[in-house]
Amino acid sequence: MLQSEDTPLVLVVDDDEVFRNRLCRALAQRNWEAEPVPDGENALNFARDRSPDLVLVDLRMPGKGGLDVVQELRAIDSSMTIIVLTGYGSIPTAISAMKRGADHYLSKPADADQILAAYESLRTAPKEAPDFPAIVPSLARVEWEHMQRVLSDCGGNLSQAARLLGIHRRSLQRKLAKYPPVR
Repeated sequence: MLQSEDTPLVLVVDDDEVFRNRLCRALAQRNWEAEPVPDGENALNFARDRSPDLVLVDLRMPGKGGLDVVQELRAIDSSMTIIVLTGYGSIPTAISAMKRGADHYLSKPADADQILAAYESLRTAPKEAPDFPAIVPSLARVEWEHMQRVLSDCGGNLSQAARLLGIHRRSLQRKLAKYPPVR
């Protein structure tokens, strides 16, 4: 199908052929020109030639990983929108993806509507500096909250929480027995 100049271009980079092709068909039905590529090298070559509006990058692929692809895509064209898709979502990988240049991060299975909604929210969001909190908690408060969270994750098992935190069980008991620091 011949695409017009006004049709936005999306590059889908994923080693899962079924997912990649299904997503491209769904995006094409929503009036996007969708190009599927199976790996990072093909994605980088395509981006140098065509400069897509949107790039969807799988985090885990054989060969060049998604985080490296994101960083190199951002170096090629800083204006393209890059969304990382992964079935192995976690906060550290999301942070790492954003630091390397991703604009957004979605967990699989993300459908075309979710992806386009994320793309539109990125396009319409004001480009301003982030608001920094006026009040930040003290280090003592953050430490106390972290100990509480670890204890909760261990189901209240004080010995297990102390092992995970790397401190003696009685030290953890003493610290938790105190009232939480105010700030």
